[in-house]
Formats: sequence, structure tokens, C-alpha cells
Amino acid sequence: MIKKLYLPILMALVIVASCGKLGKLSPEYFTTTPQVLEAVAGNVPVTINGTFPEKYLKKKAVVEVTPVLKWDGGEARAESATFQGEKIEGNGQTVIYKTGGNYTIKANFAYVPAMEKSELYLEFKAKIGKKEVEIPAVKIADGVIATSELVNQTVEHSATAVAQDAFQRIIKQAKEANIMYLVNTTNVRYSQLKSESLKEFNEAAKEINADTKNKQLNNIEISAYASPEGAVDLNTRLAKGREASAEKYLNKNLKKAKIETTVDAKYTSEDWDGFQELVSKSNIQDKDLILRVLSMYQDPEQRETEIRNISAVYKTLADEILPQLRRSRLTLNYDLIGKSDAEIAQCVKEDPAQLNVEELLYAATLTNNVNEKTAIYTKATSMFPNDFRAYNNLSGLAYNNGDMATAKSMAKKAASMNAASPEVNMNLGLIALAENNVDAAETYLAKAAGAKGLNEALGNLYIKQGNYEKACNAFGDTKSNSAAIAQILSKDYNKAKATLSNVDAPDAYTAYLTAVLGARTNNSTMVTTNLKKAVAMDASLAEKAMNDLEFSKFAVDTIVK
Repeated sequence: MIKKLYLPILMALVIVASCGKLGKLSPEYFTTTPQVLEAVAGNVPVTINGTFPEKYLKKKAVVEVTPVLKWDGGEARAESATFQGEKIEGNGQTVIYKTGGNYTIKANFAYVPAMEKSELYLEFKAKIGKKEVEIPAVKIADGVIATSELVNQTVEHSATAVAQDAFQRIIKQAKEANIMYLVNTTNVRYSQLKSESLKEFNEAAKEINADTKNKQLNNIEISAYASPEGAVDLNTRLAKGREASAEKYLNKNLKKAKIETTVDAKYTSEDWDGFQELVSKSNIQDKDLILRVLSMYQDPEQRETEIRNISAVYKTLADEILPQLRRSRLTLNYDLIGKSDAEIAQCVKEDPAQLNVEELLYAATLTNNVNEKTAIYTKATSMFPNDFRAYNNLSGLAYNNGDMATAKSMAKKAASMNAASPEVNMNLGLIALAENNVDAAETYLAKAAGAKGLNEALGNLYIKQGNYEKACNAFGDTKSNSAAIAQILSKDYNKAKATLSNVDAPDAYTAYLTAVLGARTNNSTMVTTNLKKAVAMDASLAEKAMNDLEFSKFAVDTIVK
């Protein structure tokens, strides 16, 4: 009797045992994309493809799967996914017991530097019916490549936007006067010789000619005109005659004042442009009609005839407009010469009060010494406290010196005076990038169109956003560490090599990135040489290199020690 009961009891025990647990899942049932995790836009995204083998997930089982990234002293947990057997009614993904099933979990972890040396696990929480069962955690990936995070160091060396001075050593100037003529005459009247306009013109010519230090007389132009009434041949003779009489008068005066300069004379037979300008600015009732007539006819005699036909306004034209066109215009062209570089530099040291704001801002461009630039811009803020440019430029100097608090304070001060300035917005954008505030940086840089160096700033923004192709386009031919990061991450290794070879002021990160490039192109000599160079320039990079999965195929500990 005992023997007869033995086999059924044994079979029942096997069934109960098989129904009471799920068992360990092998790592071979899981793959990750990417195979090696990588920081992108401040996150570590990963797609996990898993498989429940056939006859694994019991019909009454529910399994919650949680991706967990673990490192020494910490962990990050992603959202869980739930799977259920075919006899469970719930919201999880159903897996058929007999055939098993595949599934995909997308996980994302906010990046922290310690993740470089980490392990990705799947943890399980399972029940069969109401009974909890254990499924051991499975390790499915090692570490995180964080090359994109190097932009946090390189962005601090980006070129900031300088608000430019408007200093011009040579400023073009002009002084004008008119000699007016009676209708159908070409002689210069005595009354015109005594006009205030000509007196001021002649005095200006003498003063400019005498002040050789600050001014330079270039030439005098004569433009003679006839008003557009009468026949064209008559108006041509009048314009020529007025040119000749004005030139004769001018040469006589220049000789008397002992002024030597070039006189350039020309005439215009009928001053239709002047006529149109005067009419448009007048209060004549039918001026729009007159201007339309001008636009309808190209032949000057036809235009004149049509205007005469507008009898209601012709007397007003004859009395108010046409007399102003019977003239010879004299234009004295000269240069206003400002202080030399040496004079400006001397004033900065001895008496800055002699300088206007443009000269003082320009003075800062005459030195490459950061302390001297800072002192000049600081002086400008005290002398011209309402000019945003000095504050903006102090922000840029502080930024490049690593003093983010001062950089932000000065940029905010500049923005309070000129919030629309492209330079101010670009610098605020760079500061936001350095603070890892990508959304704010994008907002500021969107308002920085026209700022010099904006493309480089945008390149850094796009790296932070994980858009490496767009970053490469923004950088263009810029030779900087940040540009090289974008090129490495978009796998344009030849361009990255050319960029790193031509960085203007190579530093420890230039060497480190060159070592990364060597690792990605299997150039062990490039790795060794440049890691040693990087660590020699910045000892903190030794520990980073030993944790950096970019160098997983190389004996980094022997290179950097």
C-alpha cells in the first residue's frame, strides 16, 4: 500500500515545487542599447531588451522589473515594468507560459559623475498567486561613458561676447553752404557773399585748414543746379554757368585764405531729385498729385509741361519750391582726427577724465593683460554708470577667469540697462550653460543673434542637448575643445584630430580629448602620449582616466602613474 502511494505523492511535490518558484534568469537573456551606457544631455538613456524563456513565467505569476544603476555609495532607479502570466487579469504585459516572450524596457538615469564606475542591474519583485518569490538580480551592463560631460569643463573657456566700442580715430565730416541765384541768372550776387551760410563756410575752411593735429581738409565739392522749368538746353547753360561762377568765387576765397585743397565741380541740368524732395516735405495741398506726375513721365520736358498744367498749384511751386533749386551747393569734406593709441593709453594712466566713453572702452582693447582690462572697464562703470557695455565686458572677463558669481552679477547689471543686447544675452547664455541650466541657456542664446562668437556658444548648447550633428554644424571650423567633443561624439574622427591639432591655447583637456580620440581609433601611442601630457597639466585627470571606459582596452593605471 505504501509503495502504491509513493509515486503520486512524489509527483505532487514536484508540481508544488515547480509552481512555487521562478528561478534565476541568466544575463544572456538581456541586451542593452547602447551596449556600453553613455551620458547624453545630462542623462544616461538605455533600452533593455529582455526575454522570458519558455515555461518560465507561471500562468499566475506577476513580475515587476526595475532597472537599477549602482555605484560605490549610491544607486539610481528607473521606472519599473510589470509582466504577468496568462491567467492574471491586470495592466501588465502578458507572457505566455508555454512560449515565453520578449519585452523592451526604456530606462533613463540623471547622470552623476560617480556613474562612470557603475553597474546596471535588473531587480525583480515577483509573486505567484499571493506568495512572494525571489528572482535574483541580474547584472546586464558595466559603467557609463561620459565624454559628453567634458563640455562642462570646456564651455568655461568659450569666448565671451564683448560689447564693442564705437571709437573711430578718423570720422568723416562735411560742412555745406548754398549760393542762391535768381531765375535765369548765373552771377553770384553781392547779397549772397554776405550770407551767414557762406560766412560760416569760409570760417570753417580756415579753422579746419589751420588745425592740422585734429582735422584734415580733404576737398571741396561744388554741385550746381538749375530748377526744372524752361527748356532743357537753357537749364543746361544755367547749370554750367552757376558751376563756373561758384568755382571762380571759391578759388578766389581759397587763395586769399592761403588754403590749398582740391575743388571738384559738377553740374546737374535740372534738379528733379531736389524738386521731388522739396515737394514731399512741403505743405502743398496737391503734393501727392505732383509726385505721381513725376513718376509717370521720364522725359523732363513732358514732366515740366504736365506740372505746368496743374494750374492750381503752379504759382505755389514757382514761389516756394523752384527758387530753392537755383543754387550751387558747396560741400567742405574733412576728417576729424581723434587721439592716437599712445595718447589714449597715456590718458588711462594719468587722467581718464579726458576720455569719452568710446575712447575709454577702446582703451581696453589696447592691452591683453586681464587685470588692466578689468581696471579700465571698472573705471568706465564709475565714469559712465549708465552704459551697459563695461558691465557686460567685466562679466566676460570674470567668466573666463572662472569667477561665475561675478560674471553673473555683472551680466545681470548689464541686462538691467539693455536686456535686448545680443552680447549680454550671449554671456548670460554661457553662464547658464556653465551652471547646467540648459533651458535658460537656450532662451538667452535665442536672443543673441548678431553677437560675435554666438555659433560657438550654440555648439556648446547643442552638445548639452545631445544633438551632436547640429553642434558640429554650429561650430563650423572653430578650433576649440568643445568643437572636438562634438566631432568625437558624432564620430567625425578626422575632423576632430584636425581641430585638436589647431586649438589656439591647448590645455589639459585638449590632451585628454586627443587621448580619447586615440582610444576610439585604436592608436595606443596617441593614448599614452596624451594621457601623460594631460595628467602633467592637471593631476586630477589621472583618476578620471582610470574610471573612463573610453580607455577600457588600455592599461591606464600604468600610464598615468
